[in-house]
Amino acid sequence: MTTAIATEKDQYLEGFERLAEAFGSREPARVIELRRAAADAFATLGFPTTRQEEWRFTNVAPIAAASFDLEPDSDGVSQEDLEPFVYDGTLQLVLVNGRFVAELSHLEGLPEGVVVSSLAAAWRSHPEQVEPHLGFAKFAEHPFVALNTALHQDGAFLFFPRGVVVEQAINIIHLGHTGDKPFACFPRLLIVGEESSQATVVEQYGTIGDGAYFTCPVTEVVVGPNTTIDHYKLQRESTAAFHVATFQLLQDRDSNFSSHSISWGGGLVRNDVNAVLDGEGAESTLNGLYMVEGTQLVDNHMRVEHAKAHCDSHELFKGILEDRARAVFNGRIYVHPGAQKTDAKQTNRNLLLSKNAVANSNPQLEIFADDVKCTHGSTVGQLDDLGVFYLRSRGIGEEAARSLLTYAFAADIVERIKVPAVRRDLEEFLFRRLPKGDVVRQAV
Repeated sequence: MTTAIATEKDQYLEGFERLAEAFGSREPARVIELRRAAADAFATLGFPTTRQEEWRFTNVAPIAAASFDLEPDSDGVSQEDLEPFVYDGTLQLVLVNGRFVAELSHLEGLPEGVVVSSLAAAWRSHPEQVEPHLGFAKFAEHPFVALNTALHQDGAFLFFPRGVVVEQAINIIHLGHTGDKPFACFPRLLIVGEESSQATVVEQYGTIGDGAYFTCPVTEVVVGPNTTIDHYKLQRESTAAFHVATFQLLQDRDSNFSSHSISWGGGLVRNDVNAVLDGEGAESTLNGLYMVEGTQLVDNHMRVEHAKAHCDSHELFKGILEDRARAVFNGRIYVHPGAQKTDAKQTNRNLLLSKNAVANSNPQLEIFADDVKCTHGSTVGQLDDLGVFYLRSRGIGEEAARSLLTYAFAADIVERIKVPAVRRDLEEFLFRRLPKGDVVRQAV
């Protein structure tokens, strides 16, 4: 082991020891054991390198080499700072630098039995609901999951009891509040839906300030039998931010889960999505849209496991790349033996608006059952010249025509969002982002 690698790991392992000493007397024994096992795993793994197949297009050396404050405070954020992330008609849970902020959160009117709270508080107030589920995101081979598991100080816990329908969407706002010193935070989100419950969750990541920082969230979602959960993730952090996230999903029989992941912020972004369809009749929709420019990098790694028969999964990820931006899509559908009547589709499409933009796409299938319907595909290309010509022949200028076609490419994902306030927010972003956005707004 080189001295440099040891130093890179040491700041986190030392941070873990400080955290374990501070939290040890306040946490359940299982959480303490989980933290220790994760810290040991990270000590063994260290940070991944581009020599590893799963990371060959994404160099995390800038994260590994940086010195971060692992215990940032959560003060200094006002209601005014929060306004760009607030959606009318939604409940609101706010995390600042990985910690719950009660005075900025609004959770009134929840149905009886529903829990929406700080994760740290839930360990103590609802251990019987938290402990059976916390930590099923595997960290033995994933260093960033190990880091989060060892170092998370707080997060959010959402529990929907059997048969309960939550009408209002729950808006989880995570803000990185930057200062003079770079920091790292490790928010943990646990969402549990019991049998026949229904809920909508919006998970946002944003920035206040201009400084550099590292966000390393882990979101675990347990979808019970006949349960429906709609999930939306909006990653809109500053380009000085590093964002490495893991999303772990477990579905039971006849459940329905849909997620739309939208990413337009961050300098280096990695999203690992792991879904396990572990009950017959489960249906999963995992869609995404990423829009990057400058030297931004976004990497989406997907793994969808069909563990039981008669399950459906659908993935559609689209990317718009400008300047020297880069994107990676690595998707794998894994059909277990015995998972007959699987119906799985995976598609990745990338639109390059610059000759210097690069997209690497690698959809994959691993099938160990013989009665399935599985497809995958990817495209990387530029705007259709015939489409531009058609619009210009109708009196639309070239720049406006290109913007209109780009908007149509992205709108295919945006229009699938069921929360009106979220959909309008993304539409407005597209209008602002595209040249001649006012023309596009009038046309649509």
